[in-house]
Amino acid sequence: MRHGVKLNPLGRKAAHRKSLLANLAMELIKHKRITTTLAKAKALRVYVEPLLTRAKSDSTHNRRIVFSYLQDKEAIKELFGAISEKIANRPGGYTRIIKLGKRVGDNAETALIELVDFNEIYGGKVEKEAAPAKKTRRAGGSKKKAEEGTATEEKAAE
Repeated sequence: MRHGVKLNPLGRKAAHRKSLLANLAMELIKHKRITTTLAKAKALRVYVEPLLTRAKSDSTHNRRIVFSYLQDKEAIKELFGAISEKIANRPGGYTRIIKLGKRVGDNAETALIELVDFNEIYGGKVEKEAAPAKKTRRAGGSKKKAEEGTATEEKAAE
């Protein structure tokens, strides 16, 4: 039984796993979405989400902590620049994992892991539709507004 085991070792030694996750995280930051195996995508989510949370507040301390994980100046610039602006008001859940099916060669489960705020298909339309739609619970509210609108138009005409 695996009580309390939070880390998926991915069949690698600690140094190899650290290097693998750092490289996957750098590619995710640069390209905004990558395709990998499902197990690596789930391990990457646990690895990269705290880094994204750190990037929301741009300070020298946070930059140094994230740099200790990634070791890539270009990825750090991208993370603390464009990505931190997009995720500034999101309370968490910065990544999305989409299962793609089985790989032909070895039948491994593949998945697409992406940054949620950089997907225009899902995120862009939802935000545009959600903002103007306001619902009321009171019946007849539109009738009252229409009557008030005609009353103000009549007063303006007089």
